[in-house]
Amino acid sequence: MLTDYAIVPPGETRKAEIQAAIDIKTKPPGSLGRIEELALSIASVQSGDRPSADPARLFIFAGDHGMTAEGVSAWPSEVTTQMVLNFLAGGAAANVFARTNAIAITVVDAGVIGDLPDHPDLVRADIRKGTANAMREDALSADEVARALAFGAELAARAADEGARTILLGEMGIGNTSSAALLAHAIEGIDLETLTGPGAGLDRDGVNRKLEILKKIAARRPGRLSPEDALAAFGGLEIACMAGAHIGAASRGAIVLVDGFIATAAALCALRARPEAAGHTVYSHRSMEPGHRAILTALGARPLLDLDLRLGEGTGSLLAFPLLRNACAMLNDMATFESAGVSGKE
Repeated sequence: MLTDYAIVPPGETRKAEIQAAIDIKTKPPGSLGRIEELALSIASVQSGDRPSADPARLFIFAGDHGMTAEGVSAWPSEVTTQMVLNFLAGGAAANVFARTNAIAITVVDAGVIGDLPDHPDLVRADIRKGTANAMREDALSADEVARALAFGAELAARAADEGARTILLGEMGIGNTSSAALLAHAIEGIDLETLTGPGAGLDRDGVNRKLEILKKIAARRPGRLSPEDALAAFGGLEIACMAGAHIGAASRGAIVLVDGFIATAAALCALRARPEAAGHTVYSHRSMEPGHRAILTALGARPLLDLDLRLGEGTGSLLAFPLLRNACAMLNDMATFESAGVSGKE
């Protein structure tokens, strides 16, 4: 997957040097817990002596799913278009949190069915409008998957080349919890009972109906699949673009801050194909969507927050981002025992 985007894992010598710099700060070793781990992760993939999480950019990838015709969501597909318009107008939760944190947003029409106006914050993949209905045929062709991956990779790589140190990944797409569940099932072998949840508001009966539908869809392409084949079988375009963006950002030495269930399914696609990107990856939070915990466990991931979130849009990444800023500040600005004249541990 995107083998022309070379990713350099953090070197052990570099990591040891940074850990030594953290350990001589005026605190007992390890006493800042995950903040120390974050500082080590960020500084290890960056060059120079002063790591930074800024500037940062959030990409919200939006796409529609043909399988919504089967009744997997409580919401109609046109809500995807309506929410993209809300992002562009600045009215969504992601906009509010991004403004609070001074983070730029780019909205990506990865495959929205509805018509969208030109806007300075909108970019278009121009691959297709929505995926096919995966109940009856593959959601995407192999060529469409390759184009979506390449589009996302180029978008994130260009942002990093222009100075972004952190790439936040979010999404919007009615029906995409179903695609995410099917992808994790096909790639990782996690059972659909574990992965299937309420998405954007299904009740218990709705979840049971959704599970039966997903079992039928999965039966059309049984067995374990590669990330590319799984994306072709089950979609969606926004997930493929996110997987590509993950790889593109990592290839430029940026930190990838992953959002919730859908974004983590995209990370699963990216990391099972390109495991060397793991050192560039930070997981922002644990979603209320039940399948999220299963994918995080499969990836060996420890998310930063657990706030009962289940919105998407990159909201969890935006809320976690200040922790990255503070981790860098600790490494850059906190006094050492020597500089502060404080006696070290005997």
